[in-house]
Amino acid sequence: MTAGPPMRADARRNRARILAAAQSVFAEHGPAGSTEEVARRADVAIGTVFRHFPTKQALLQAIVKEHLAQLTADAERLASSGDPATALFTFFRAVVGEAAAASSVVALLGEDGIEITVDGPLGGLADVVGALLSAAQHAGAIRPEVVLDEVMALLISTTQGALRAGWDARLRDRVLDIVFAGLAPRR
Repeated sequence: MTAGPPMRADARRNRARILAAAQSVFAEHGPAGSTEEVARRADVAIGTVFRHFPTKQALLQAIVKEHLAQLTADAERLASSGDPATALFTFFRAVVGEAAAASSVVALLGEDGIEITVDGPLGGLADVVGALLSAAQHAGAIRPEVVLDEVMALLISTTQGALRAGWDARLRDRVLDIVFAGLAPRR
């Protein structure tokens, strides 16, 4: 599959405004959020929304992919400039901490007929989490027998817990302290 012509600058700006507005609309209204409200907030015509995202599912998929790309970039920054002993924990806390803000998008993804595929960005995120894990193990902050699949399972499950149960900051911090203690080398 070949890429189409490059997107014009105004089209790129419109797309970015649409995605920002959609994140806001779905955060406020959950599944009741409408593409018409997205268009209004983005200050574009509804046709412009559908030109970029032909369906609500396509819009949601773009939001999820953009979010995963941002998470990957954040993890890459930590991997390149963070303290190897704490970077994975810092990333983990940030992801779980912001999970509640994405709860309405997750609710939309659970609606009948909406199926989101995010293969590429999720693979990239796993790769950089693997680098954070390796650095933490070399720094002696995480047990050497812990593998990436276990860390990803913990990240996903704690994020889902925060989303579904509406954890407050105290409970979230306590749960993460328990998870991190389980990853730490045995003394």
